[in-house]
Order: sequence, then C-alpha cells, then structure tokens
Amino acid sequence: MSKEVNITINGQSYVANTNETILKAAERFGVYIPRLCFIEGLHEEGNCRLCSVKVNNQKNLKPACRTYIEENMNIITDDLKVYETVRMNLALLSHKHHFECYNCSREDNCEFLDLLRRYSIDNELTHLYGQNTAPIYFSDSSGVMTIDSSRCILCGRCVSACEKLSGLGILNYNERGSETYVGPALFHNLEDSGCIYCGKCIQACPTGALREKDDIKDVEKALRDKSKMIIVQVAPSIRATLGEEFGYPIGTNVEGQMFAALKELGIHQIMDTNFTADLTILEEGTEFINRLKNDGPFPMFTSCSPGWVNYLELYYPEFIPNLSSCKSPQQMAGALIKTYYAQKMNLDPKNIISLSIMPCIAKKAEAKRPDMGRDGYMDVDIVLTTRELARLIKRHQIDFKNLEPMKPYGELSEYTGAGSIFGATGGVMEAALRTVTEILEEKPTPIDFKELRGTADIKEATYNVHGKEVNVAVVHGGAAIRTFMEELKKGEKQYHFVEVMGCTGGCINGGGQPIVDARTYESTDIRSLRAAVLYQIDKQGEHRKSHQNESVLKLYKDFLEHPNSHISHELLHTSYKKRGLYEHNIK
Repeated sequence: MSKEVNITINGQSYVANTNETILKAAERFGVYIPRLCFIEGLHEEGNCRLCSVKVNNQKNLKPACRTYIEENMNIITDDLKVYETVRMNLALLSHKHHFECYNCSREDNCEFLDLLRRYSIDNELTHLYGQNTAPIYFSDSSGVMTIDSSRCILCGRCVSACEKLSGLGILNYNERGSETYVGPALFHNLEDSGCIYCGKCIQACPTGALREKDDIKDVEKALRDKSKMIIVQVAPSIRATLGEEFGYPIGTNVEGQMFAALKELGIHQIMDTNFTADLTILEEGTEFINRLKNDGPFPMFTSCSPGWVNYLELYYPEFIPNLSSCKSPQQMAGALIKTYYAQKMNLDPKNIISLSIMPCIAKKAEAKRPDMGRDGYMDVDIVLTTRELARLIKRHQIDFKNLEPMKPYGELSEYTGAGSIFGATGGVMEAALRTVTEILEEKPTPIDFKELRGTADIKEATYNVHGKEVNVAVVHGGAAIRTFMEELKKGEKQYHFVEVMGCTGGCINGGGQPIVDARTYESTDIRSLRAAVLYQIDKQGEHRKSHQNESVLKLYKDFLEHPNSHISHELLHTSYKKRGLYEHNIK
C-alpha cells in the first residue's frame, strides 16, 4: 500500500510515494537522472545501469529505475562517484557501438549520442583496444527494414516493444557472450520470421540499430532524371507529424509547409492520398452494403493497413474471406496515377515515378506485392516514411519553418471528403459509416461517430442502420489484434464491420513516424495529440462525407463507372492468401 514519505535528493527535501521508483520521483521533482534502456510500461529491466544513484551512503550504487522509495531515503544523483560510474557504463556501451553518425537515420535524435555528449565520452576504450568486432546482422532482403548489430547496445527495448506492442515476440537475443546480437528468434531472417513490419521495434530503439530501408537515394536519382515525371502522394497522417522533425510541438498541423517543401524539392505533381481514402470508402462501403444485403460473410474487415493484412495472412488465414478485397488508398492512388491520370496527361506510365509518403514501413512491402502493378511497371515505385521525407528536406537545406504554406498543385490535386481522419484509429470506420448509413437510409445521417474515437485498444459500438442492428469494432495494435481474433474465434458475438490497424493509435503512430525519446513517450499522449490534428482538419472541411467528394464522383463518371464496377475491380481490388512462416533458409 502506497504512502507519502519524506526523502532527500541532493540535499533538498521532498515528499514522495512508496509506490514510485527513485527515477520517477526524481523526474517528477525536476531532478535529472540519465537513462537509456528504461521505458515505463514497456521495458523496465534496468540493463544499462546509467541511472545509478547513491542511496543512504551505501557503497554500491542502485539503479534508480528499479529502486523504490522508502522513508527518509537520502539520494545522491550526481557526485563524483556517480558521475564516473555513468561515464564508465557509457564508455563500455560506446565500445560496442559502430559510429557512423553521418550515415545514420538517427543522426538528429539519437538518445545514445545525446548522453555521450552530455557526459563528454570520447570513446577511450576503442582507442585503447580497438573497435568491437560484434557480428553485423543485416536483414533487408524484403526491402522494408534493416537490423545492424554493429549499432546495437543490447538495451532490450526493441525486444520488449515487439513482445508487448505487436504481441508477436519476433525479436530476441541470439548467441551468447561477446557474440550476442538482437535479431529474429532462432536465427531466422526477418522475411520469414512472422514480422508484420509494424515498426514498433524501430521506434523503441535508442540508436540506429533498427531502421527502415532507406530509399532516399532512389528519389534523389529520380529528381535528376529529366525523362521522368515525379508524382507524389501524401498520406493523411503525415501533415500531423512531419513538423516534429523540424522542432514543432507534437500535434501541429504543417499541411501547407509540407506541400511547399515538396514543391521546393522539385516534385512535379501531388495527389493527396485523402482523395483515394475517400475512393476506398466508396469501394469498401459498397462491398459492405452488398454483404449486408447478402448476409455476409461477417465480419468484414477493412484492408487499409498492410501491417494488419500481413498479420491476417500469417496468423489467421482462415479469416481471409472476411477481408475486404479493396487495395489500400496508397495502392489505389498508384493504380490511378499509372492509368487514368497517365492518359489524361498523355504520359507513358513507364516515364512516371510514383512516389508515396507514408507513416508506415509496411507500405514499402505492400508496394512490392506482385499484384500491385501491370504491364511491366509497379503502381508505386518508391515509398518514403515521414522520417525519410524529413531527412530529404534537410539534406536539400530547405528552411521548412519559413516556407509559405500552399495547397496541393498539379492536375491530380483533388478535393477531399472524410479522408483526413483515416490516419487515426477509428477514422476508417467512422468515414465508412458516414457514407454507408446515408446511402442505405437515403437521407442525411450523422457526421460524427465519436464512440469510435480515442485510444482504447478495442472499441465497439452498435448502430441501427436501415432497420438492422449493425455491430462494429475498431482494433489497433498487434497485441489487441490477437486478443480480438481469439475472442472472435469463440463466436460469442457477431460483428458486421471491423476496422483493424497494425499500429497502436493507427497511422498517426505508424512505424515510419517521427521517433520520440523515452521521457516524451511516457509523459505525453502522442497518439491523441496527433489524431486531434486530423479531426480538426476534418471539422473544418467543406465536404465531410466521402460520397460527397466531387472529384471522386467525377472519377466514376469519367472512368470507373460506378463503385465495384469491372474496371474498379481490375484496378482497385486485389486478393489475399495464406502465407507460411519459416519458409526460407535459416540465416
């Protein structure tokens, strides 16, 4: 049972609680204690010992993240012994780390590098004994992500994130002693380990040991190829997160500056993916209406999230018939860019570079699926994450903060309806219900379905739609997906429509989004702040229902005919299949 007690930290008196650790109490009082491996609720093992403090003048230092407050504790966080201990621990970690900061995806926000600078570590051990020769383990054959053990400090944060956030436990420690490295368990490659590419491990890593496969070089080449036209699409959530990479507070809308930066880079045309998000609602909504009329199969699952699609194909393939046949908005946009818009602009699709800016590393894998192209070309040629776009802008020395905001430009610049809220968990379902209810009721229906908003892992609601009780659910994050699917298999409740996102929080917290440090992760509701941007954009929109999007209606009139038409199925729909685990050779 917790109680308030008197303690002393660095000679100052405080009242703390016995249910909190020294680390949390100190941070609450504004007292700095270094930390690296610890993330509250995610990884609390105390491996790195950087948070060592002196307690009651005892000879041995204590880890602040694992030591709980007691009555009359006398705590010293920064005397000579503590300082030298922290420096030695940092030096030992730096000896294991291969420094190539200029070529690291974390060059601007590396928690490890910040600590090395703060404690003036000059890597004495490497100077004395040479560079550590720990094995380097690369696994990027899938074209999605890379593990580089030469940059790993074995803190374990990625292992815990994979277990607790994805619910899969793909990563673990392999080998022993000085040969220990983190990688897929049992020495498998990432491509056959069962990884769904949610990217939670990347976001948990304090260095650059885990990162997305960098495709910036391909964009740089395309920008210099005068025979190509670069057409970019930008996912809804990017405008709510990109600013963080340039010092804006979490939850800042930088939509106008984002489009201006793309112009400065030399991008020829922009298609806002909000447009094809609305298109997805017309296709997926029509599919759902047909299932309602034909009594199933239920539930129908959304197919926007490639991480979720990976999860279903790998772990619950018996439910593949329940998955919508729609491609994701990214792939719909790519298909239209290389067909309808190529014809309108009188361009050979092979001379178009279809570039996608996405919050998700799984989108890189999705773009490479064999059914995502035709006639010798792919619908989406290059996928950059939010982080990669930020690095590209910085490398071109574009003054992002002082850009004059602008709107999308070019022949593909379209109006939007409900597409902006796709980036938040529950947004796809809410956008779908706005349209489905109005089509079936044949009269205006509600705009806001607030029961589906928020960050609860599993959200449920029941709506009366045209005289029928429709049970819907919203599920996000790998751990919640497993819980939901296991309950679904029991058959105790029937659901009609279920939105599933591979990342907790949805796309605004996707694996390709800006990485925040451990302290910010613990103290800030990042998902809610980012999602609020999208709901504010939606609230201010002229059209807030996908079937009211004038550009989508014109697309059907001029090209697609009607939702779920033959040409729609040819371009905008696909099929999914069971995928096996451990099909390739062991690394």
